Amino acid sequence: MPLDWKNVCAVVFDFDGVLTDNRVWVFEDGREAVCCNRADGLAFDEFRARKFPAVILSTEKNPVVAARAKKLQIPAIQGSSDKAESLRKLCAAEKWDPARVLYVGNDLNDLGAMQLIGFSVATADAHPRIRSVAKHVLQTAGGAGVAREIARLLFAHEPGYAPA
Repeated sequence: MPLDWKNVCAVVFDFDGVLTDNRVWVFEDGREAVCCNRADGLAFDEFRARKFPAVILSTEKNPVVAARAKKLQIPAIQGSSDKAESLRKLCAAEKWDPARVLYVGNDLNDLGAMQLIGFSVATADAHPRIRSVAKHVLQTAGGAGVAREIARLLFAHEPGYAPA
């Protein structure tokens, strides 16, 4: 059964492997860098313009996650050892019905969060177990414009919508 994208009230993105291509560069001094897609920035502009809540939820506690969230102007929850519990607390704090929240994940640490909410979405290159539990599998791989595809799916029903 196809998802009713119009019923989604908020979107929560995993970071590594969803908003990045899942690779990390480690420099000699221990600093890390990741590859993100600039096209996603335009998608987050669309979320903000519509006052549509978007959040990053990451297992990692890393300055690169905070820097990207700041650039995208969205909140980030970092260092989550239990994403389902973090998502449960977020939904309670924001008064979101978990059945109307969309979560985008790619790896096994996303499983609990994906089972908690109503709209579980996997990247095209997600772990097979994650793809098997997702209610929708994107055409886009992690780091290749996932947020842009999500925005298109969420807002395509709006009159006059022209995707960025």
